[in-house]
Amino acid sequence: MNEKKSLRAVFMNGIFAENPTFRMLLGMCPTLAISTAVTQGIGMGLATTFVLVFSNLVISLLRNVIPEKVRIPSFVVVIATFVTIVDLVMKAFVPSLSQSLGLYIPLIVVNCIIFARAEAFAFKNPPLQSLADGMGMGIGFTLSITLLSAVREVIGSGTFLGIQVMPAAYHPMTIIIRPPGGFITLGLLLLTVNAVVKVIEKRKAAKVKEEIA
Repeated sequence: MNEKKSLRAVFMNGIFAENPTFRMLLGMCPTLAISTAVTQGIGMGLATTFVLVFSNLVISLLRNVIPEKVRIPSFVVVIATFVTIVDLVMKAFVPSLSQSLGLYIPLIVVNCIIFARAEAFAFKNPPLQSLADGMGMGIGFTLSITLLSAVREVIGSGTFLGIQVMPAAYHPMTIIIRPPGGFITLGLLLLTVNAVVKVIEKRKAAKVKEEIA
């Protein structure tokens, strides 16, 4: 029971408490660059999740074998292997999405989210926990980048998943799908999400105090 609870806590940590985008501010380069359309956000999120889950698992399995001095090159080899798999699969089955994401799929190899979890968690924890951590962080990143993409696509293009959702009279604010708009939208979402999280944390703390009292 304790193991299940700990696995659940590790998983939920990546979605809320240490969300890589809204709480840790990791992986900002692909987040800002490709979040102009929901399909791109989902595609990048799922690709990153796949790499996170399996690189975490393999690094955890090999943590007692990999020498401390060569851990970084070892991480690169493991991560690059799964990025190559994702890249080839996307080119084979979803070439249009692969083309729209372009160089940002191969650049997952140096994504600081992947390296941070490999170094801070997978290299120090058992496989099941590392698997849960990778899944939680990946889903947290996917939800975050998809939310950012949805806001930018609707406001900046008047569409959602490529389907027109705004009235015909609506004039898209194209600045939102440009680099300045990415920073503005991300900043507003960071403010909103962190304010909501703080309110939730205060309520939880208040409930704990009531239960103790």
